[in-house]
Amino acid sequence: MDASLAKTPLFSWHAAHGGRMVDFAGWGMPVQYGSIVAEHQGVRTGVGLFDVSHMGRLAISGPLAGKLLETTLTRATADLGSGQIRYSLVTNGAGGILDDILAGRLPSGGDEWDELEGASHLLVVNASNREKIFRWLEAQAAAIERTAGSEVRVIDRTLDLAMIAVQGPKGVALVQSLAEMPQGGDPATMRYYHAAFGRVAGHAALISRTGYTGEDGFELIVPAASALPVWERLLASDPAAMACGLGCRDTLRMEAGMPLYGHELSESISPLDAGLDFAVNLEGREFPGADVLRKQRGAGLDRVRVGLELAGKRVPREQFPVLAGGETVGQVTSGTFSPTLDRPIAMAYVQPQVSQPGQELSVEIRGQEAAAKVVKLPFYKRPKAKA
Repeated sequence: MDASLAKTPLFSWHAAHGGRMVDFAGWGMPVQYGSIVAEHQGVRTGVGLFDVSHMGRLAISGPLAGKLLETTLTRATADLGSGQIRYSLVTNGAGGILDDILAGRLPSGGDEWDELEGASHLLVVNASNREKIFRWLEAQAAAIERTAGSEVRVIDRTLDLAMIAVQGPKGVALVQSLAEMPQGGDPATMRYYHAAFGRVAGHAALISRTGYTGEDGFELIVPAASALPVWERLLASDPAAMACGLGCRDTLRMEAGMPLYGHELSESISPLDAGLDFAVNLEGREFPGADVLRKQRGAGLDRVRVGLELAGKRVPREQFPVLAGGETVGQVTSGTFSPTLDRPIAMAYVQPQVSQPGQELSVEIRGQEAAAKVVKLPFYKRPKAKA
């Protein structure tokens, strides 16, 4: 491994336990421990643990913290309740996506966290975009301060905190068995996209009902020094718990139809192109690129993100052409072999006229056409919990 790569607090554990370490966005991260398929299936049937400490964590504080988010993010945040989290996007002046993020109003109970210094909001951003988004928010904050004369601070707390994702049908019970919540609260009753301060395995933790796998579960933010004991206690507390790498995290998010920055999302792609209309609130709001997105919404799209299922075993990859009648009508952005569906799947941008579910297309794979069909996203939905 390149010694210059950033290391999460769990790096040494991964290396000592067979993690195949790779460079991911400048961080040394485990891509797998054994079989990606076994780890994938472990999450779908049991519980998988992911070290996601490489994700950026930006704390926002000051009297105008809310104003910064409301005028910078594509989704309204002014009405966020205590502990509530929303998926949103950061766009540039042309309406392109700088990043997709989680933005949350911190709940009560975090005053003793030195790492947060009284912050009112926390953003979780992609590792590859952390420095870019930090600089972007700093510039937006400075503009607000110049016009409003009040302070808003953006502090990068990525290195001070660790983040562990606990995902899978047994994930809720695992966290429940180790968590202490304020006022006798129960993680199992926590609503999706909500968070609360508590303790996990005796360590202070921000517990959020979020994830990136299509399964139920939690993401735990803890002080960096607590990462190893919390990780080891989680693994030891359920025989079904297994450490998982970024390889199966990608196949899981693919099955769940979740876009990935650098593939389905980029500065040349708008949220409307990506089918993320739910995360764009234009009415009565202004943020970078809002006017461009209003015009695009009125004029209509010239490309649409779709799911593709392919016959056979050949896997489409990023940038492979998508064809209709021998003519190129789009391009694959992500492709994999789905362990759950037992067939190749892909996400692609295609022309609107060939974007309807059921449309027969093909993907050019190494000079040969492989039959493909447009399907509604997501490819996989977890079974509903029994009453």
